Amino acid sequence: MTDYLLLYSGGRMPESEEEQATVMQAWNTWMEGLGSALKDGGNPFNPGAAKTIGADGSIRDGDGTASGYSIINADSLDAATDLAKGCPVLEGGATITVYETIAIM
Repeated sequence: MTDYLLLYSGGRMPESEEEQATVMQAWNTWMEGLGSALKDGGNPFNPGAAKTIGADGSIRDGDGTASGYSIINADSLDAATDLAKGCPVLEGGATITVYETIAIM
């Protein structure tokens, strides 16, 4: 079994309290369905609080599109991708990139 990072990009935050409750219930249902495959439920990112560091050490305001992450455990990249298909972040218009991690530490 390998860890996979689900990197969320874009999407929108729920606006009303009712929509927030609906979205949170969808997240809870998805995470419960993952069971032991869920390693870290993750968190959303604050796009206004990001910095980018260049190879030369220069620092500028962040310019990425990443909006959050989760970490799951699966037998393969395809299996991890199948698990990610049910993620509620997709309903908010985000995309998910699934990365296989390499255990070196």
